[in-house]
Amino acid sequence: MHSAIELPKCAAPGCRTGLRVLILSLLGLGLGSHWAGAQKAPEAKGEYVGAAVCATCHVDEAKNFPNNPHHKLALLHGPDGPTCEACHGPGKEHVDGGGDKSKIFAPSEASAKELDARCLSCHAKSHPDYARSAHGEGQVSCIGCHSIHAAKVDDHLLKAKQPELCYQCHSEVRPQFSMPFHHKVGEGLMQCSDCHNPHGTPGEKMLRSTSEQNAVCVKCHSETAGPFVHEHPVVKAEGCTSCHTPHGSPNARLLNVSNVNTLCLQCHSVTNSAAFPHAVAPTGPQHSQIGTYVACTSCHTQIHGSNTSDVFFK
Repeated sequence: MHSAIELPKCAAPGCRTGLRVLILSLLGLGLGSHWAGAQKAPEAKGEYVGAAVCATCHVDEAKNFPNNPHHKLALLHGPDGPTCEACHGPGKEHVDGGGDKSKIFAPSEASAKELDARCLSCHAKSHPDYARSAHGEGQVSCIGCHSIHAAKVDDHLLKAKQPELCYQCHSEVRPQFSMPFHHKVGEGLMQCSDCHNPHGTPGEKMLRSTSEQNAVCVKCHSETAGPFVHEHPVVKAEGCTSCHTPHGSPNARLLNVSNVNTLCLQCHSVTNSAAFPHAVAPTGPQHSQIGTYVACTSCHTQIHGSNTSDVFFK
């Protein structure tokens, strides 16, 4: 048997009837103990009115709350869990003021800094780098991507699916995924968050790596990871993006230029022979750049690194 809940007064026509139906529905879902427990909050915390009082006006939010991931925590921790007032603050003045929004924390009215601080009061451990991330410094705010009560994607309470959510700000990236050669983000086989952490990382561009950019790429392209006896220095010094464009490219293998020989000669030209011992000789058919001859990688097949050859032969 669930304990009786004292229905708060409401002047609106049919309000008590609607509230009674709502409370009975919640009891039927097994939520009665939580909401009844929250109703007792004023006895212990004079400024708190309890979730059932909030439900008298915010009917839609209360009705949808069982589908919210915060709901499970609220059931687990009772009034001290993420109930209405855990996020919005004490509600007594708000109720006494007839719903005055200035008497309670309203996310839509708060600054990005205030809103982020409110969310991070619980989520700081899982998002320790957010404040110094590009999103944090750019004052995107948590509700720029998340919607607590009206999420379109249940997973992480996102306002829209990826990548459409990301494209709302990063519109310059969308055309890159329409290039002839691209990572399969538009097809739904990958997501932006597979490579980037939207809440920030110690690395550049919020990449999901604690050490170097390559660590993100080799999660999928493990054959290039090494370690190799003979490392290709540019891979370690400049990373994958020195040769590849990660989002999309008009060139095969996401190369930065259309001709692989041109790509190699950016470093391995005779003018750089002092810096590159294996610079291409100015003469000799084996290194001729005439179109009738093969690409560099036809011979130097192990271009990411080799265990047998310092010139990356197979």
